[in-house]
Amino acid sequence: MVRAAVLPAVGAPLEITDIQLPDPGPGQVRVRLAAAGVCHSDLSLSNGTMRVPVPAVLGHEGAGTVVAVGEGVTHVSPGDGVVLNWAPACGSCPACARGEVWLCANALNGAADVHARTADGTELHPGLNVAAFAEETVVAASCVLPLPAGVPLTDAALLGCAVLTGYGAVHHSAQVRPGESVAVFGVGGVGLATLQSARIAGASTIVAVDVSPEKEELARAAGATHYVVASEDTAREIRALTGKEGVDVAVECVGRAVSIRAAWDSTRRGGRTTVVGIGGKDQQVTFNALEIFHWGRTLSGCVYGNCDPAADLPVLAEHVRAGRLDLSALVTERIALDGIPAAFENMLAGKGGRALVVF
Repeated sequence: MVRAAVLPAVGAPLEITDIQLPDPGPGQVRVRLAAAGVCHSDLSLSNGTMRVPVPAVLGHEGAGTVVAVGEGVTHVSPGDGVVLNWAPACGSCPACARGEVWLCANALNGAADVHARTADGTELHPGLNVAAFAEETVVAASCVLPLPAGVPLTDAALLGCAVLTGYGAVHHSAQVRPGESVAVFGVGGVGLATLQSARIAGASTIVAVDVSPEKEELARAAGATHYVVASEDTAREIRALTGKEGVDVAVECVGRAVSIRAAWDSTRRGGRTTVVGIGGKDQQVTFNALEIFHWGRTLSGCVYGNCDPAADLPVLAEHVRAGRLDLSALVTERIALDGIPAAFENMLAGKGGRALVVF
């Protein structure tokens, strides 16, 4: 039996309870968690914005130590440090055949599996494949990536989602070039990773935008050269900072219609707007045909940073070792399992960066 945070039903409060994990079967790995990040996607799962089978153990951003492996697993062994990959590519669907592994049609098939059981025998699913809000978890071998040398195990949890997403938004989706200007909307965990990644890419002007004035220090420490408190004048303020043109690249990390529209309006003519935030179906964004023609901007979605985790993790690790990427700077709160509900409330209130569950 291990302790875990269970979502009993969509919209219901999380329950911190004991669950019974099975031994790893063929092609599976059991991992003792060192840490798990509390991501906005976990909140989206709990409130139904994103749908997965319930009841479920949530948590998809984690790192830990291998406890046991099932038959056929050869790339990790007991005692190895690992990062969890919540969206493993199948390698055979049309998206994978095109090399777009972040769009794999089968990546979340494991969320429908029976992952564990409660003390009374109720079947539990893994919220996004890996069920990281637990002391230990059993996952498919494809969900486990060896931890590169020189990366602290606890901080490495952030590599599983926030950092891959922010880094990929900058380097893969928007393809920021040295000297370009960038605006980042939303200074949470992903936004902070995006700011650091824009700095690593050599962006000259980096504007952070958030509803909270209290996040300015966090944003500037991550690489922001300017800070704008979100308002109806956000786009005008950003254009004033960029010679009245707008930024070359805007990255939206919130998932709300108003911030997506503001990001678009803040982008220069011919620039790129990348949407990372996951919004609900009720968030409708409107454009007119003339402005699409006139501005010549590119608007693109970005799934998991358009990353291949197996290829990008070693790159990120090198940035960590070289001191260019500071994982601990993304964390504004270190909590226990029972602190997750309060972390959800802080996200809803727009407070802080990443909360990290430390086991």
